[in-house]
Formats: sequence, structure tokens, C-alpha cells
Amino acid sequence: MQTYFIELSYLLASVLFILGLKGLSHPETAKRGMHLAEFGMLMAIIGTLMHHEIVTYTWILSGLVIGSLIGLAMGFWVPMTAMPQRTALSHAFGAFAAALVGVSEFYRHGGHVDKITMSALGFEVMLGALTTTGSLLAFAKLQGLVRGTPVTYKGQNIFNMALLATTIGIFVYLIVVPGSLPLFFVMTGLALVFGLLLVMPIGSADMPVVMSLLNSYAGLASAATGFVLNNKVLIIAGTLDGFSGFILSILMCRAMNRSITNVLFGAFGSAETAAAGGAQQGVMREVSLEDIATQLAYARQVVFVPGYGMATAQAQHAVRELANTLEKRGVTVKYGIHPVAGRMPGHMNVLLAEANVPYSSLYELEQINPEFPSTDVAVVIGANDVVNPDARDNPGSPIAGMPILEVDRSKSVVVLKRGQGKGFSGLENPLFFKEVTGMLYGDAKDTLTRMIQAVQQA
Repeated sequence: MQTYFIELSYLLASVLFILGLKGLSHPETAKRGMHLAEFGMLMAIIGTLMHHEIVTYTWILSGLVIGSLIGLAMGFWVPMTAMPQRTALSHAFGAFAAALVGVSEFYRHGGHVDKITMSALGFEVMLGALTTTGSLLAFAKLQGLVRGTPVTYKGQNIFNMALLATTIGIFVYLIVVPGSLPLFFVMTGLALVFGLLLVMPIGSADMPVVMSLLNSYAGLASAATGFVLNNKVLIIAGTLDGFSGFILSILMCRAMNRSITNVLFGAFGSAETAAAGGAQQGVMREVSLEDIATQLAYARQVVFVPGYGMATAQAQHAVRELANTLEKRGVTVKYGIHPVAGRMPGHMNVLLAEANVPYSSLYELEQINPEFPSTDVAVVIGANDVVNPDARDNPGSPIAGMPILEVDRSKSVVVLKRGQGKGFSGLENPLFFKEVTGMLYGDAKDTLTRMIQAVQQA
């Protein structure tokens, strides 16, 4: 009876995971999808706790309480603007758990496991270890604990590939000749180092793809854990997570017109790639808040284009309030969302949803670009590469061919920036020098708050 209940709970959990993932494919059903996945995870946990091989619940319950308290604290106190960092930490925790299970199983059997089990176990530990350190470094970059620009050195890619080849070579040797504990821990240590070296040359501008890839790695490590433990629901959940993350990574690379290898090994945002963008001629034209407020107040259509600057300034609520003020004056307000804006997949969508911006007002790149020629004012809030016309006009640019939000085709463009810096990618943006563009410097939240008052008085 106990076995039947466990299998039934695992079957139900697997179905709910699939339905949850399906729900997450569209914003209107995402909330329901999350609830289904949450209930599926609850059923998986209940089924696992009923397993007959459990000797004592002491450590399990201790871990459950500690983990629940940490998760609850993160849920309450981590702001939505820090969601990329929080997601990176989750990837690290999940991958570390998978790696620890593999290490435990190998040590428990003294390294003497069959070849099939060793294949799954070694893959689990290797992928889990590199994902752990890679995710922690991604967190540090996103949090500003280490610099976000790529860290490179001569022969870096060759060294990284040699390190990876050595790690895989030890992995294969352990499959053929199992039982060596020292070699196993050497492989684990090399994988931990490789995770750091993998993310180190990747700049903050490529973080959405990195986050998606790390999610994929953590999922595949979990699937391998399922093979080691003969846990069907872990295999299914890990495989869904792994392959959905990998597919998303590919789609995001297409959105940037770049390959995954270029993202991982191209060191985009380094001094070399930034210099390849070339110097711009002219000066940035600074405008007054009152002039822009008048333009907005009497515009027919306004398009907001959010970027990472909106997230760092926590300005999403101010954007929504300004949009409400404009709509009361009869202005049509839309939001142009680029698929790789921000530091994680869907970053801008999440922040605007928190500010109760209706989904019907959000327009993807292909939908909003035809709207710009008839747009009176395009308001760019902390975005850089996703509105850089060099991607369209300059074949020599490092981002040549990348689909962009063509805000420069609007009648007027207002760019909200803290200063005249080049942003995370390090590329100069010719949009800032165009005649149609006006620059408003300062904190985006403060600027938008003052603009709301100015529009009301216009």
C-alpha cells in the first residue's frame, strides 16, 4: 500500500510539473502554472517522506525547517529588483544539493559502483559542482560584489578547454576503472574551479543567457541525481527543467543574433569589444524635465522602454504612475519589451507585473517596432544595447544584426540615465547623440516622480 501511494504521488507530481511548465509559457496562465507546480512539488515531497528506506526523520525535518525559514525570509525580504541575484542563488543551492548527493553515494559505496551508476553519478557531481560555483559568481556579479565586466587573460579559452578535458577524462576513467576516491575528489575540485572560470569572462550584458544556462545545468544535475537514487519524479522534473532552460538559452541567443559559444567564450563587454564599437561624434543633448513633461502631456502616443536601469532605480511603480497620469489625459501608453532586457529572462515583465501594469499594454519587439514611427515620445529608462541603432546600421559593431527596439524612429526620444556612462556592455550608443534624443540625467525613480507632478501641472 505504501509503495502504491508513493508511485501515485510521483505520477501526480510529474503531471502537475508538466502542466505547470505549460502554464508558464504565457503570462496570463503563469500564475496558475506556478500553483500547479507548487502542488506538484508538495506531492513529490510527501511521497518521498513516505519512503520505506528512511531510517530516521531527524535530519530530514531539521533540513526542512531550516530550508523553509531561509526560503520564507528570502521571499519576504528580497525585493523584486534583486530577483536575478536570488535566482542565481537558487540555482547554486539546487546544484550543490545534487552534487552532495552524488558525493555521498560515491563515498557510501567506497567508489565501487557499476558503470551505469557511475556514469550518472559522475555526471551529476561534475555538472552540479560547476553550476554551484558558476551560479555563485553570477550572483556576485549581479549583486556588484565583483565587477560585472568580463575578466579575461591571454590563452583563457585554451586553458578552460584543457581544464574541462582533464575533468571529463577523469570522469571517463572512473567509469572504466571505478573505485578511486582521490581521483573522484580531484574531478569534483576541477569542476568547481571550471564553474568559476566559465562565468568569469562573461559580462553582465549576457547575464540573461547565463542565468538560463545555469538553470539548465542545475536541472540536468537533478535528473542525474534521480538516476542515481532511482527516483522517477526527480528524473522527470530535472529533465523538464534542464531542456526548457537550454531551449530558452537558444531562443535568447537568437534574440541577440549570437551563438551560445560566442556568449560563453566571446568576452562580450570587454575593452576589446567595447573599442570595436567605435567612438561617436557630437554631444549628448541634455533636456529639462519641464520640456519633456510638456511633450508627454500633449502627446498622442507614448512608448516606455524599460531596461536594467529601471530595475536598479526600483522605478517600476513610478513608471506605472506616470502612465496612469498620461492615460487620464487621453494619451495612449504602451511598453516595448526586449527579450533580453535586464539580467534574467523576463526581468522587465516581472517588474512591471509587480507594478500592476496590465499585460495587454506590454508589446514584444516585433509588435512594437512598427509603432515607433507614429509614436510622439519614446521614453527609454536605463536601456542601452536593446535600443542601440548600431546593431541595425553598423556592420562592424559587436552587436551587428541583433534585433533592437527601434526607438530612434520615433518623433522624439527621451533617455533616462544616471550619467554619460556606456552601461554594462561597454558599447557606446549612437542613439544618445541623435537630434531626436534628449538626455535626462539622474536617478530614474526620482526623475519620474518629479515628472508626474510636472505633467499634472502642464
